Amino acid sequence: MSTPFYVSPQQAMADRAEYARKGIARGRSVVVLTYADGIVFVAENTSRALHKVSEIYDRIAFAAVGRYNEFENLRIGGVRYADLRGYSYDRADVNARGLANVYAQTLGTIFSSTGEKPYEVELIVAEVGKAPSDDQIYRLTPDGSVVDEQHTVAVGGNSESISTYLEQRHTEGLTLPEALKVAVESLARDPNGGQARTLTQDQLEVAVLDRGRWQQRKFKRLTGDQLGRLLAGDETAAGEDEAADGPAAAESAADQAADLDEVLDDLPELDGESEAPEED
Repeated sequence: MSTPFYVSPQQAMADRAEYARKGIARGRSVVVLTYADGIVFVAENTSRALHKVSEIYDRIAFAAVGRYNEFENLRIGGVRYADLRGYSYDRADVNARGLANVYAQTLGTIFSSTGEKPYEVELIVAEVGKAPSDDQIYRLTPDGSVVDEQHTVAVGGNSESISTYLEQRHTEGLTLPEALKVAVESLARDPNGGQARTLTQDQLEVAVLDRGRWQQRKFKRLTGDQLGRLLAGDETAAGEDEAADGPAAAESAADQAADLDEVLDDLPELDGESEAPEED
């Protein structure tokens, strides 16, 4: 009977980390950075059905790179965790730090298990606060490590060179068009120093956590004409949907309620003591 080869725990963990890292590096990058009114997510993604950026809860969003089926399972688990905690306790008790801890435990357990391969995913969990100083961004690696990032973070692909570029170009108080410009430029750069690519709005998936939204849910996707105008530097495009959905929507709802009251007032009163119609 042959003797099995001995592999030290350190070497086994290093091999699993290298395996996951190579799988993640094959994917296209996602960048997340803060701006004056919230947090913006920009991913290089041509698909309109398979999202890399998604909403988790009122003020929390999720971004990921790697194997889609693996990070989609994690996203669904995160949504269920947030819904259950918000229902059992209070919506204010759902926060990015708690969600990041849950993801860290899950990824760490899978990574250290010899019975299955490690997940080839890298995650970002972000929460927009009431003020820029309250914003939170966490990056999670395949081994379950959690990194508390400040202002900018990039995962997947050439994340190291992109992160360096973001740190050099990002400043506090950027407008949304300015933040988008920095993010797109970082994704389009050639890490080898060659000519930068040109990324169009059809090649990008963009979403924001906007602290200025009057709705409880702060997540919104930027698509179509609005995204095109923002990429062109038009700052007025950032609040277009708020103008349409804010006071105007409330006024429309009030008008509909008033119309319903008028209809109900016009209905004849029902007399509970009225006799039933005679049968033939």
